[in-house]
Amino acid sequence: MLAQGTLEGQVAIITGGGTGIGYGIAQELGRLGARVVLASRGLERLHAAVAELAEHGVQALAVQTDIRDPAQVDELVRQTLERFGQVDILVNNAAGNFVVEAEKLSVNGFNAVVGIVLHGTFHCSRAVGLEMIRRGRGGRILNLVAAYAWTGGPMTLHSAVAKGGVVAMTRTLAVEWAKHGIRVNALCPGPVDTEQSRAQLWAAPEIRERLLRTVPTGRFGTIEEVAQAASYLVSPYADFINGEVLVIDGGEWLGKGLAE
Repeated sequence: MLAQGTLEGQVAIITGGGTGIGYGIAQELGRLGARVVLASRGLERLHAAVAELAEHGVQALAVQTDIRDPAQVDELVRQTLERFGQVDILVNNAAGNFVVEAEKLSVNGFNAVVGIVLHGTFHCSRAVGLEMIRRGRGGRILNLVAAYAWTGGPMTLHSAVAKGGVVAMTRTLAVEWAKHGIRVNALCPGPVDTEQSRAQLWAAPEIRERLLRTVPTGRFGTIEEVAQAASYLVSPYADFINGEVLVIDGGEWLGKGLAE
């Protein structure tokens, strides 16, 4: 766990920051001294999250944003600058996913997930990256991905395709924007026990147990563990890490083979 004050004076935008992993990251960055901007489509939950953060002394701003719309993303950055005067960290956490066989995946379903995950990550990275370049003080961008980005994801074709694109974007921008002092990395959580994952990914007990058996450590991850890993990657402690994907999944993506 990083020391309080590690991110003092920093401003972080977290997409999908009102709930789940995004909110957990916001809490941890706030604990470390950052001022945070929470963006998502659900304004009611954003306001509740900002109020909860304020109770712990964290300065926070809620901006209702559909990251599929570049104009709304530009407005997100504008409001961030108006309120806090700078942006130092971007966490591209917003995502969409559901389990479906490829032959049953509709065009609208595919486009919805790719629009949020891939296009949204580009829109946010572009808008924030341009501001970081203009300001000339560098910054950090962190993208949330999944291991099926490189292994393939049966039953999650839409998300696997989108996350694969985000991994490529991460590594490309890491090289191109390093000269501007901008580090770009990705964080890859494995199965994490959240309200959303329980409802959408392992709603049935048999699916939950089958998935749990694939994790060598024998348990799901926690939001707190993911948030702590995220805070490390956007902190000065990781200043020589660029273009990497940190996997935090208890060894799940490696498979167990004969050890199963």
